[in-house]
Order: sequence, then structure tokens, then C-alpha cells
Amino acid sequence: MVLLSICLLLLAGSFIASVQGTGDSHGKAKQEPLVAAGDEEKYKKACPDYNHYSIFPHRPWSEGPLKLPYQRPSTHCRTFHSPLVEKVIEDITSRMRDKDLARLFENAFPNTLDTTIRWHDEGTGKKKLKHGQEAWGQWDRVQTFVVTGDINAEWLRDSTNQLLQYQGLAKKEKKLENLILGAINTQAEFVIESPYCNAFQPPPPSHQPAVGNGQNDHVHPAYEPVRVFECKWEIDSLANFLALGNQFHASTGSKAFLHDRYFLALETVLGVLDQQAKPTFDPATGKFQKNDYTFRRTTNSATETLNLGGVGNPLAAGTGLVRSAFRPSDDATILQFLIPSNAQLSVELKRTAAILRSAGKAQLAKDFEGAGERIEAGIWEHGVFTHKKYGEVFAFEVDGYGSAIMMDDANIPSLLALPLLGFCKASNKIYQNTRTMVLEKAGNPYYLTGRAFDGIGGPHIGLQHVWPMSRLVQAMTSSDDQEIVEALNAVKATSKLGLVHESINVERVTDYTRSWFAWANSVFAQTILDVARRKPELLFGKGAEPYRIEDI
Repeated sequence: MVLLSICLLLLAGSFIASVQGTGDSHGKAKQEPLVAAGDEEKYKKACPDYNHYSIFPHRPWSEGPLKLPYQRPSTHCRTFHSPLVEKVIEDITSRMRDKDLARLFENAFPNTLDTTIRWHDEGTGKKKLKHGQEAWGQWDRVQTFVVTGDINAEWLRDSTNQLLQYQGLAKKEKKLENLILGAINTQAEFVIESPYCNAFQPPPPSHQPAVGNGQNDHVHPAYEPVRVFECKWEIDSLANFLALGNQFHASTGSKAFLHDRYFLALETVLGVLDQQAKPTFDPATGKFQKNDYTFRRTTNSATETLNLGGVGNPLAAGTGLVRSAFRPSDDATILQFLIPSNAQLSVELKRTAAILRSAGKAQLAKDFEGAGERIEAGIWEHGVFTHKKYGEVFAFEVDGYGSAIMMDDANIPSLLALPLLGFCKASNKIYQNTRTMVLEKAGNPYYLTGRAFDGIGGPHIGLQHVWPMSRLVQAMTSSDDQEIVEALNAVKATSKLGLVHESINVERVTDYTRSWFAWANSVFAQTILDVARRKPELLFGKGAEPYRIEDI
């Protein structure tokens, strides 16, 4: 029986691959046959698991020397369809001189829509939950559940960044606008329910099963495992929740997300930030005060749990900074005032304040503005150090006592990404010093080099793996043509399967982690769109006009 099931699955995968895997003389996928009305669900049941599908190359090959495969699933297997996204793909790829780079964009730009919109509901009425489940939030509004890729769970950080390249199109296509609005609403419910957590299970109204993470965790505050996939306190999770709404408002001008549940989520955010700004010892008495959040995991990896009974190392009073138990990589912090995440948080708090003020929420706007300003001041006072080689630089982590961790990690937010976050201009002298430091082995212990690849990695994967994401951030924060081209070519050369991986072994590109990692694909797409706007001649040739998706 098992053998028969495997054979049927392979036959189904082969059928769909053969349908979409033929191309014309220009390397374009041919139009797929129409599916008879009523047969859509039958066809979808034959769709292969993209986690399996993504590890094999599929035709047609690109026209460039790398012959990169076409990795989009069959149109009938895609999880969301956007005509405007298809137009952008055609606009960009038809003009790109490098056909391998064009194929990578063709696969990467729509990857979130093609593969990770696990549940989308237009919010046409009250949702019926399974027997025994209480109503959890106002699920009658439009909702969207966006998984990270090969794990059937939603990270607040990942999903915000997965949708970022579509924000500029939302005003022009109602389907995309509702998709992103739904993502804001769903994240708001996650934040209300478990504001300390980073990754979430499918919402109850989706009727999709929860999945286990295989860990033995002891966390306070407690959470429901059927609602939460993992509960690591990472302040960039809340920063990205705010960013999703801020980006949506900036792109569309819409205030449709400003409703009672969203305001409750914002109040929840403020409460948690206030708790996590407290020092380890009471400044008046000097006595230890236990943090509201603790995390202990049974593990043999120090980066997967917190020391000192799940609290982490001591932090000083009066810094204005907010502690983060874990980094964007999901690795534990050493000194819990994580500067890149605090930087992103300060920016998004102030952006949210401006929206709240325009919506007549004066007091809440004042509270958000004040929190953002305190954090920003704390970064400049406690997060800047004088390095004996590089001069004034931003530290990666600090404790307020004068200790600092000097490094950078590939994940966003990072020190390298500070201008992309809106914290400072790329021309800022302290940032430029920091950028030089983190892009050299002498200044950053996690800047890794090898025969096949180089860039920034981190402890999450190990000492031989670089995240292509770091090279893409390097390109987006550079104005140097050669540096940008070299970064794009380096990432292209590591993407033999036509998709951008989580990490690559610096000695051999065939050793990688995660064939299907939607966040990395989104960052690649964002990089191409950034270069098309700032440096179009690098993609389209001499004299090319800038391409802005907002203008199509």
C-alpha cells in the first residue's frame, strides 16, 4: 500500500512537471491545458509537495550559460494568482540582458504567491470553528496565512518580508490589496494571543492541522501549542508586525486595517515593550527582578536556549533599549540589547505613530512616538563604540554596562541593513565604518570566505555556510556598480536549482540548506527591483530607463 501511494505521488508529480516543463524556443513555459470546470480540486490533489518539487530541476532551461531551471509550480497548483505580478515578471525579464539572472527573478519574485499562501479568506461572514474551539478574534475580516516555505508555520518576520515586494502593487490590484490586508489582520490576532512568540500555527478557522516543532520547551508566559509553533521572544517579530501595516499604508493610503482588533494588538505591543525594557536588577534596591519572559529548551546547542534559568545575561537600567532573547536567526542573544532589532523597532514605532495621529488616536500615537524616540536615543548612546581599527561603529549587541558583541549576522534586521530599515542613511559615517567592519573577516567573525562563495553567515548554520541574503543586502546598500554586479553574480552562481537557498557552503555550492525558503527568494526579488530603479543600466544595458513597479 505504501509503495502504491509513493508510485501514485511520483506519477502525479511527473504529470504536472511534464505539463509545465516544456518550453518554446525562447525558454518560455508553454501555456498549460485548461482544466474542465469542476475538476480544479481533483487537479490540486495531484499537485506534488513543493518541498519535494523544489529539489529537482524542471524545464525549460534558461538561455544563459547556467541553464537554470523553471521552478514555478503548475498554474493550477499555485496558491495565489496575480495578473499584475505576472506583468512585472514579463516587464523585467524581457528587458534583462542576463538570462540566467532573469530566470532567477522569474522563479523568485512570485515564489511567495505561488507556494506559501496556505489560507486566504475574503472575510464574507463569521467563521465556524470546530467543536470545542472558542471564537479567537474577529475572523469575519479578511485573513491571510503565509507560511515560510518548507515549514507549515508563519513567522511574523518572514511573512512581512515575503510580501514586501508586492506592496508597491497593492494599490493597483484589489486582490493583492486584500491579500496583504488579510495578512495584517491575521498577524494582529497572533500578536493579541501570544505577543512573545515568533512563529504560529494555521489559524483555527482554516481547519488546517497544527504541526509539532519536535522540541521540549518550557516557556513563560505559557501558550497553546495548537496556536503557536515556536515561542522565541524576538523584538523584530513585533517590529515586522508594525512594518507590515506601515508599508501597506504607505503604498495604498488605506486605513482599512485600523480597527478595534488592530488597536488592541498595538496596545499589546506597548505592554510587552514596557515589560522588556526593564533591567535585570531593580535600580532602586539593586535586587534581582525576574523577567516576565523565560525560555528553556532541552537541547545540546547553546544557541537554542537561554542561560541563567531561561532569563539570559544581566542588563543595565536606564538605557531606553528593549531586550530581545533571540535574534532574527532564531539563535539566542548573548547580550540581549540587540542593536539592529532595536533600530528597526524604533523606526516602525514612529511610523505607526504618524498613522495613528492621522487616524485621531492622539494618545496612542504619543505613546508610540515616545517609545520610538527612547529606543533611538538608547542606540546612539549605548550602541556606538570606538573600534581601534574602524573608528566609531555600531555594536551588534550590548548590555548597557559597557560590554558589546562586535559582529553581524546575515538575517534582517542586521547592522548591514540599517539603511534599508530606515534607521540611518547609507552615507552616515558611523554606518559606513560599520559596513566596512562587518564585510571583512578582520572585523566580523561571521564573515566567511571560501573557494565557492563568501559573505556573512552566523551561528545558526555553522562556520562554513554563508547566507545569500547577506550578499543581496550588500548590493542594496551599495552605490558601487562593481560591488552590486559581483554580489548579484555570486548569488546567481549559487542558485543552481533556480531558487535562492537559506545558506551555501563556502567551499561547494552543492552543499546548501533549504531548497525552498520563500524569504530568501523575496529578498532576491527586492534586490532586482531595487537595482532596476537605482541602476537600471546594470540589468537592462546602457541608457536604460529606471523601472518602478509603482508606475506600471
